Amino acid sequence: QVQLVESGGGLVQPGGSLRLSCAASRSIFSLYPMGWYRQAAGKRRELVAAFMSGGSINYADSVKGRFTISRDNAKNTVYLQMNSLKPEDTAVYYCNAYYLGVGYWGQGTQVTVSS
Repeated sequence: QVQLVESGGGLVQPGGSLRLSCAASRSIFSLYPMGWYRQAAGKRRELVAAFMSGGSINYADSVKGRFTISRDNAKNTVYLQMNSLKPEDTAVYYCNAYYLGVGYWGQGTQVTVSS
């Protein structure tokens, strides 16, 4: 089993930045794919960015050039650096990871972009 704990959400003005963190309860070497999803009110959950098997990274078109996913293997943590935030980025952001074919989710962290 894997526990994922997100942190770093909050309220930010348009154009601002936030960094989300996802701490895993086991080595992230064994967690693929692993990344971030988001769900806005009344909308379906969607992929934001993820590390895929084989080392590639997927980004949603809407965040390319603004968001960057990274990982610190020593800390078992994956990050999402979000720059140039827009009101449409407002959502609950969830960390997701697969271990031995089973998917796990964190509890989510709210990101609100508003002036």
